Amino acid sequence: MISAKRFAQLAKKWQRMAALRRNRKQLSWEAAKGADECCTSVAGKGHCVVYTVDGRRFEVPLAYLSNVVFIELLQMSHEEFGFASDGRITIPCDAAVMEYVMCLLRRSVSAEIERSFLSTMAVPCH
Repeated sequence: MISAKRFAQLAKKWQRMAALRRNRKQLSWEAAKGADECCTSVAGKGHCVVYTVDGRRFEVPLAYLSNVVFIELLQMSHEEFGFASDGRITIPCDAAVMEYVMCLLRRSVSAEIERSFLSTMAVPCH
């Protein structure tokens, strides 16, 4: 049988180890996030980089550029921001809307859903 003192020591040791594991996971996640954010100049092969008005970076597959929804986003971007001198393409919506657009494009939704989304885009996204 284990004494109460020894049991308390083991419990403290396990708590410290669990805390270290949590910190290690958090640090590795933050490092990976930071590494992703530092590489903002070059897009991956077959992708185009766009930014939302809140500064979030999205790598969009080149195949999406011919989609009606994305073409409309690019036209809205041109109307609102013109040709930026810093070379960034800024989409006039926030990151949540852009994530939704990417989800729609990934799933290859029907033309009816695309039309309904386009009708909601008549009002600015931000």
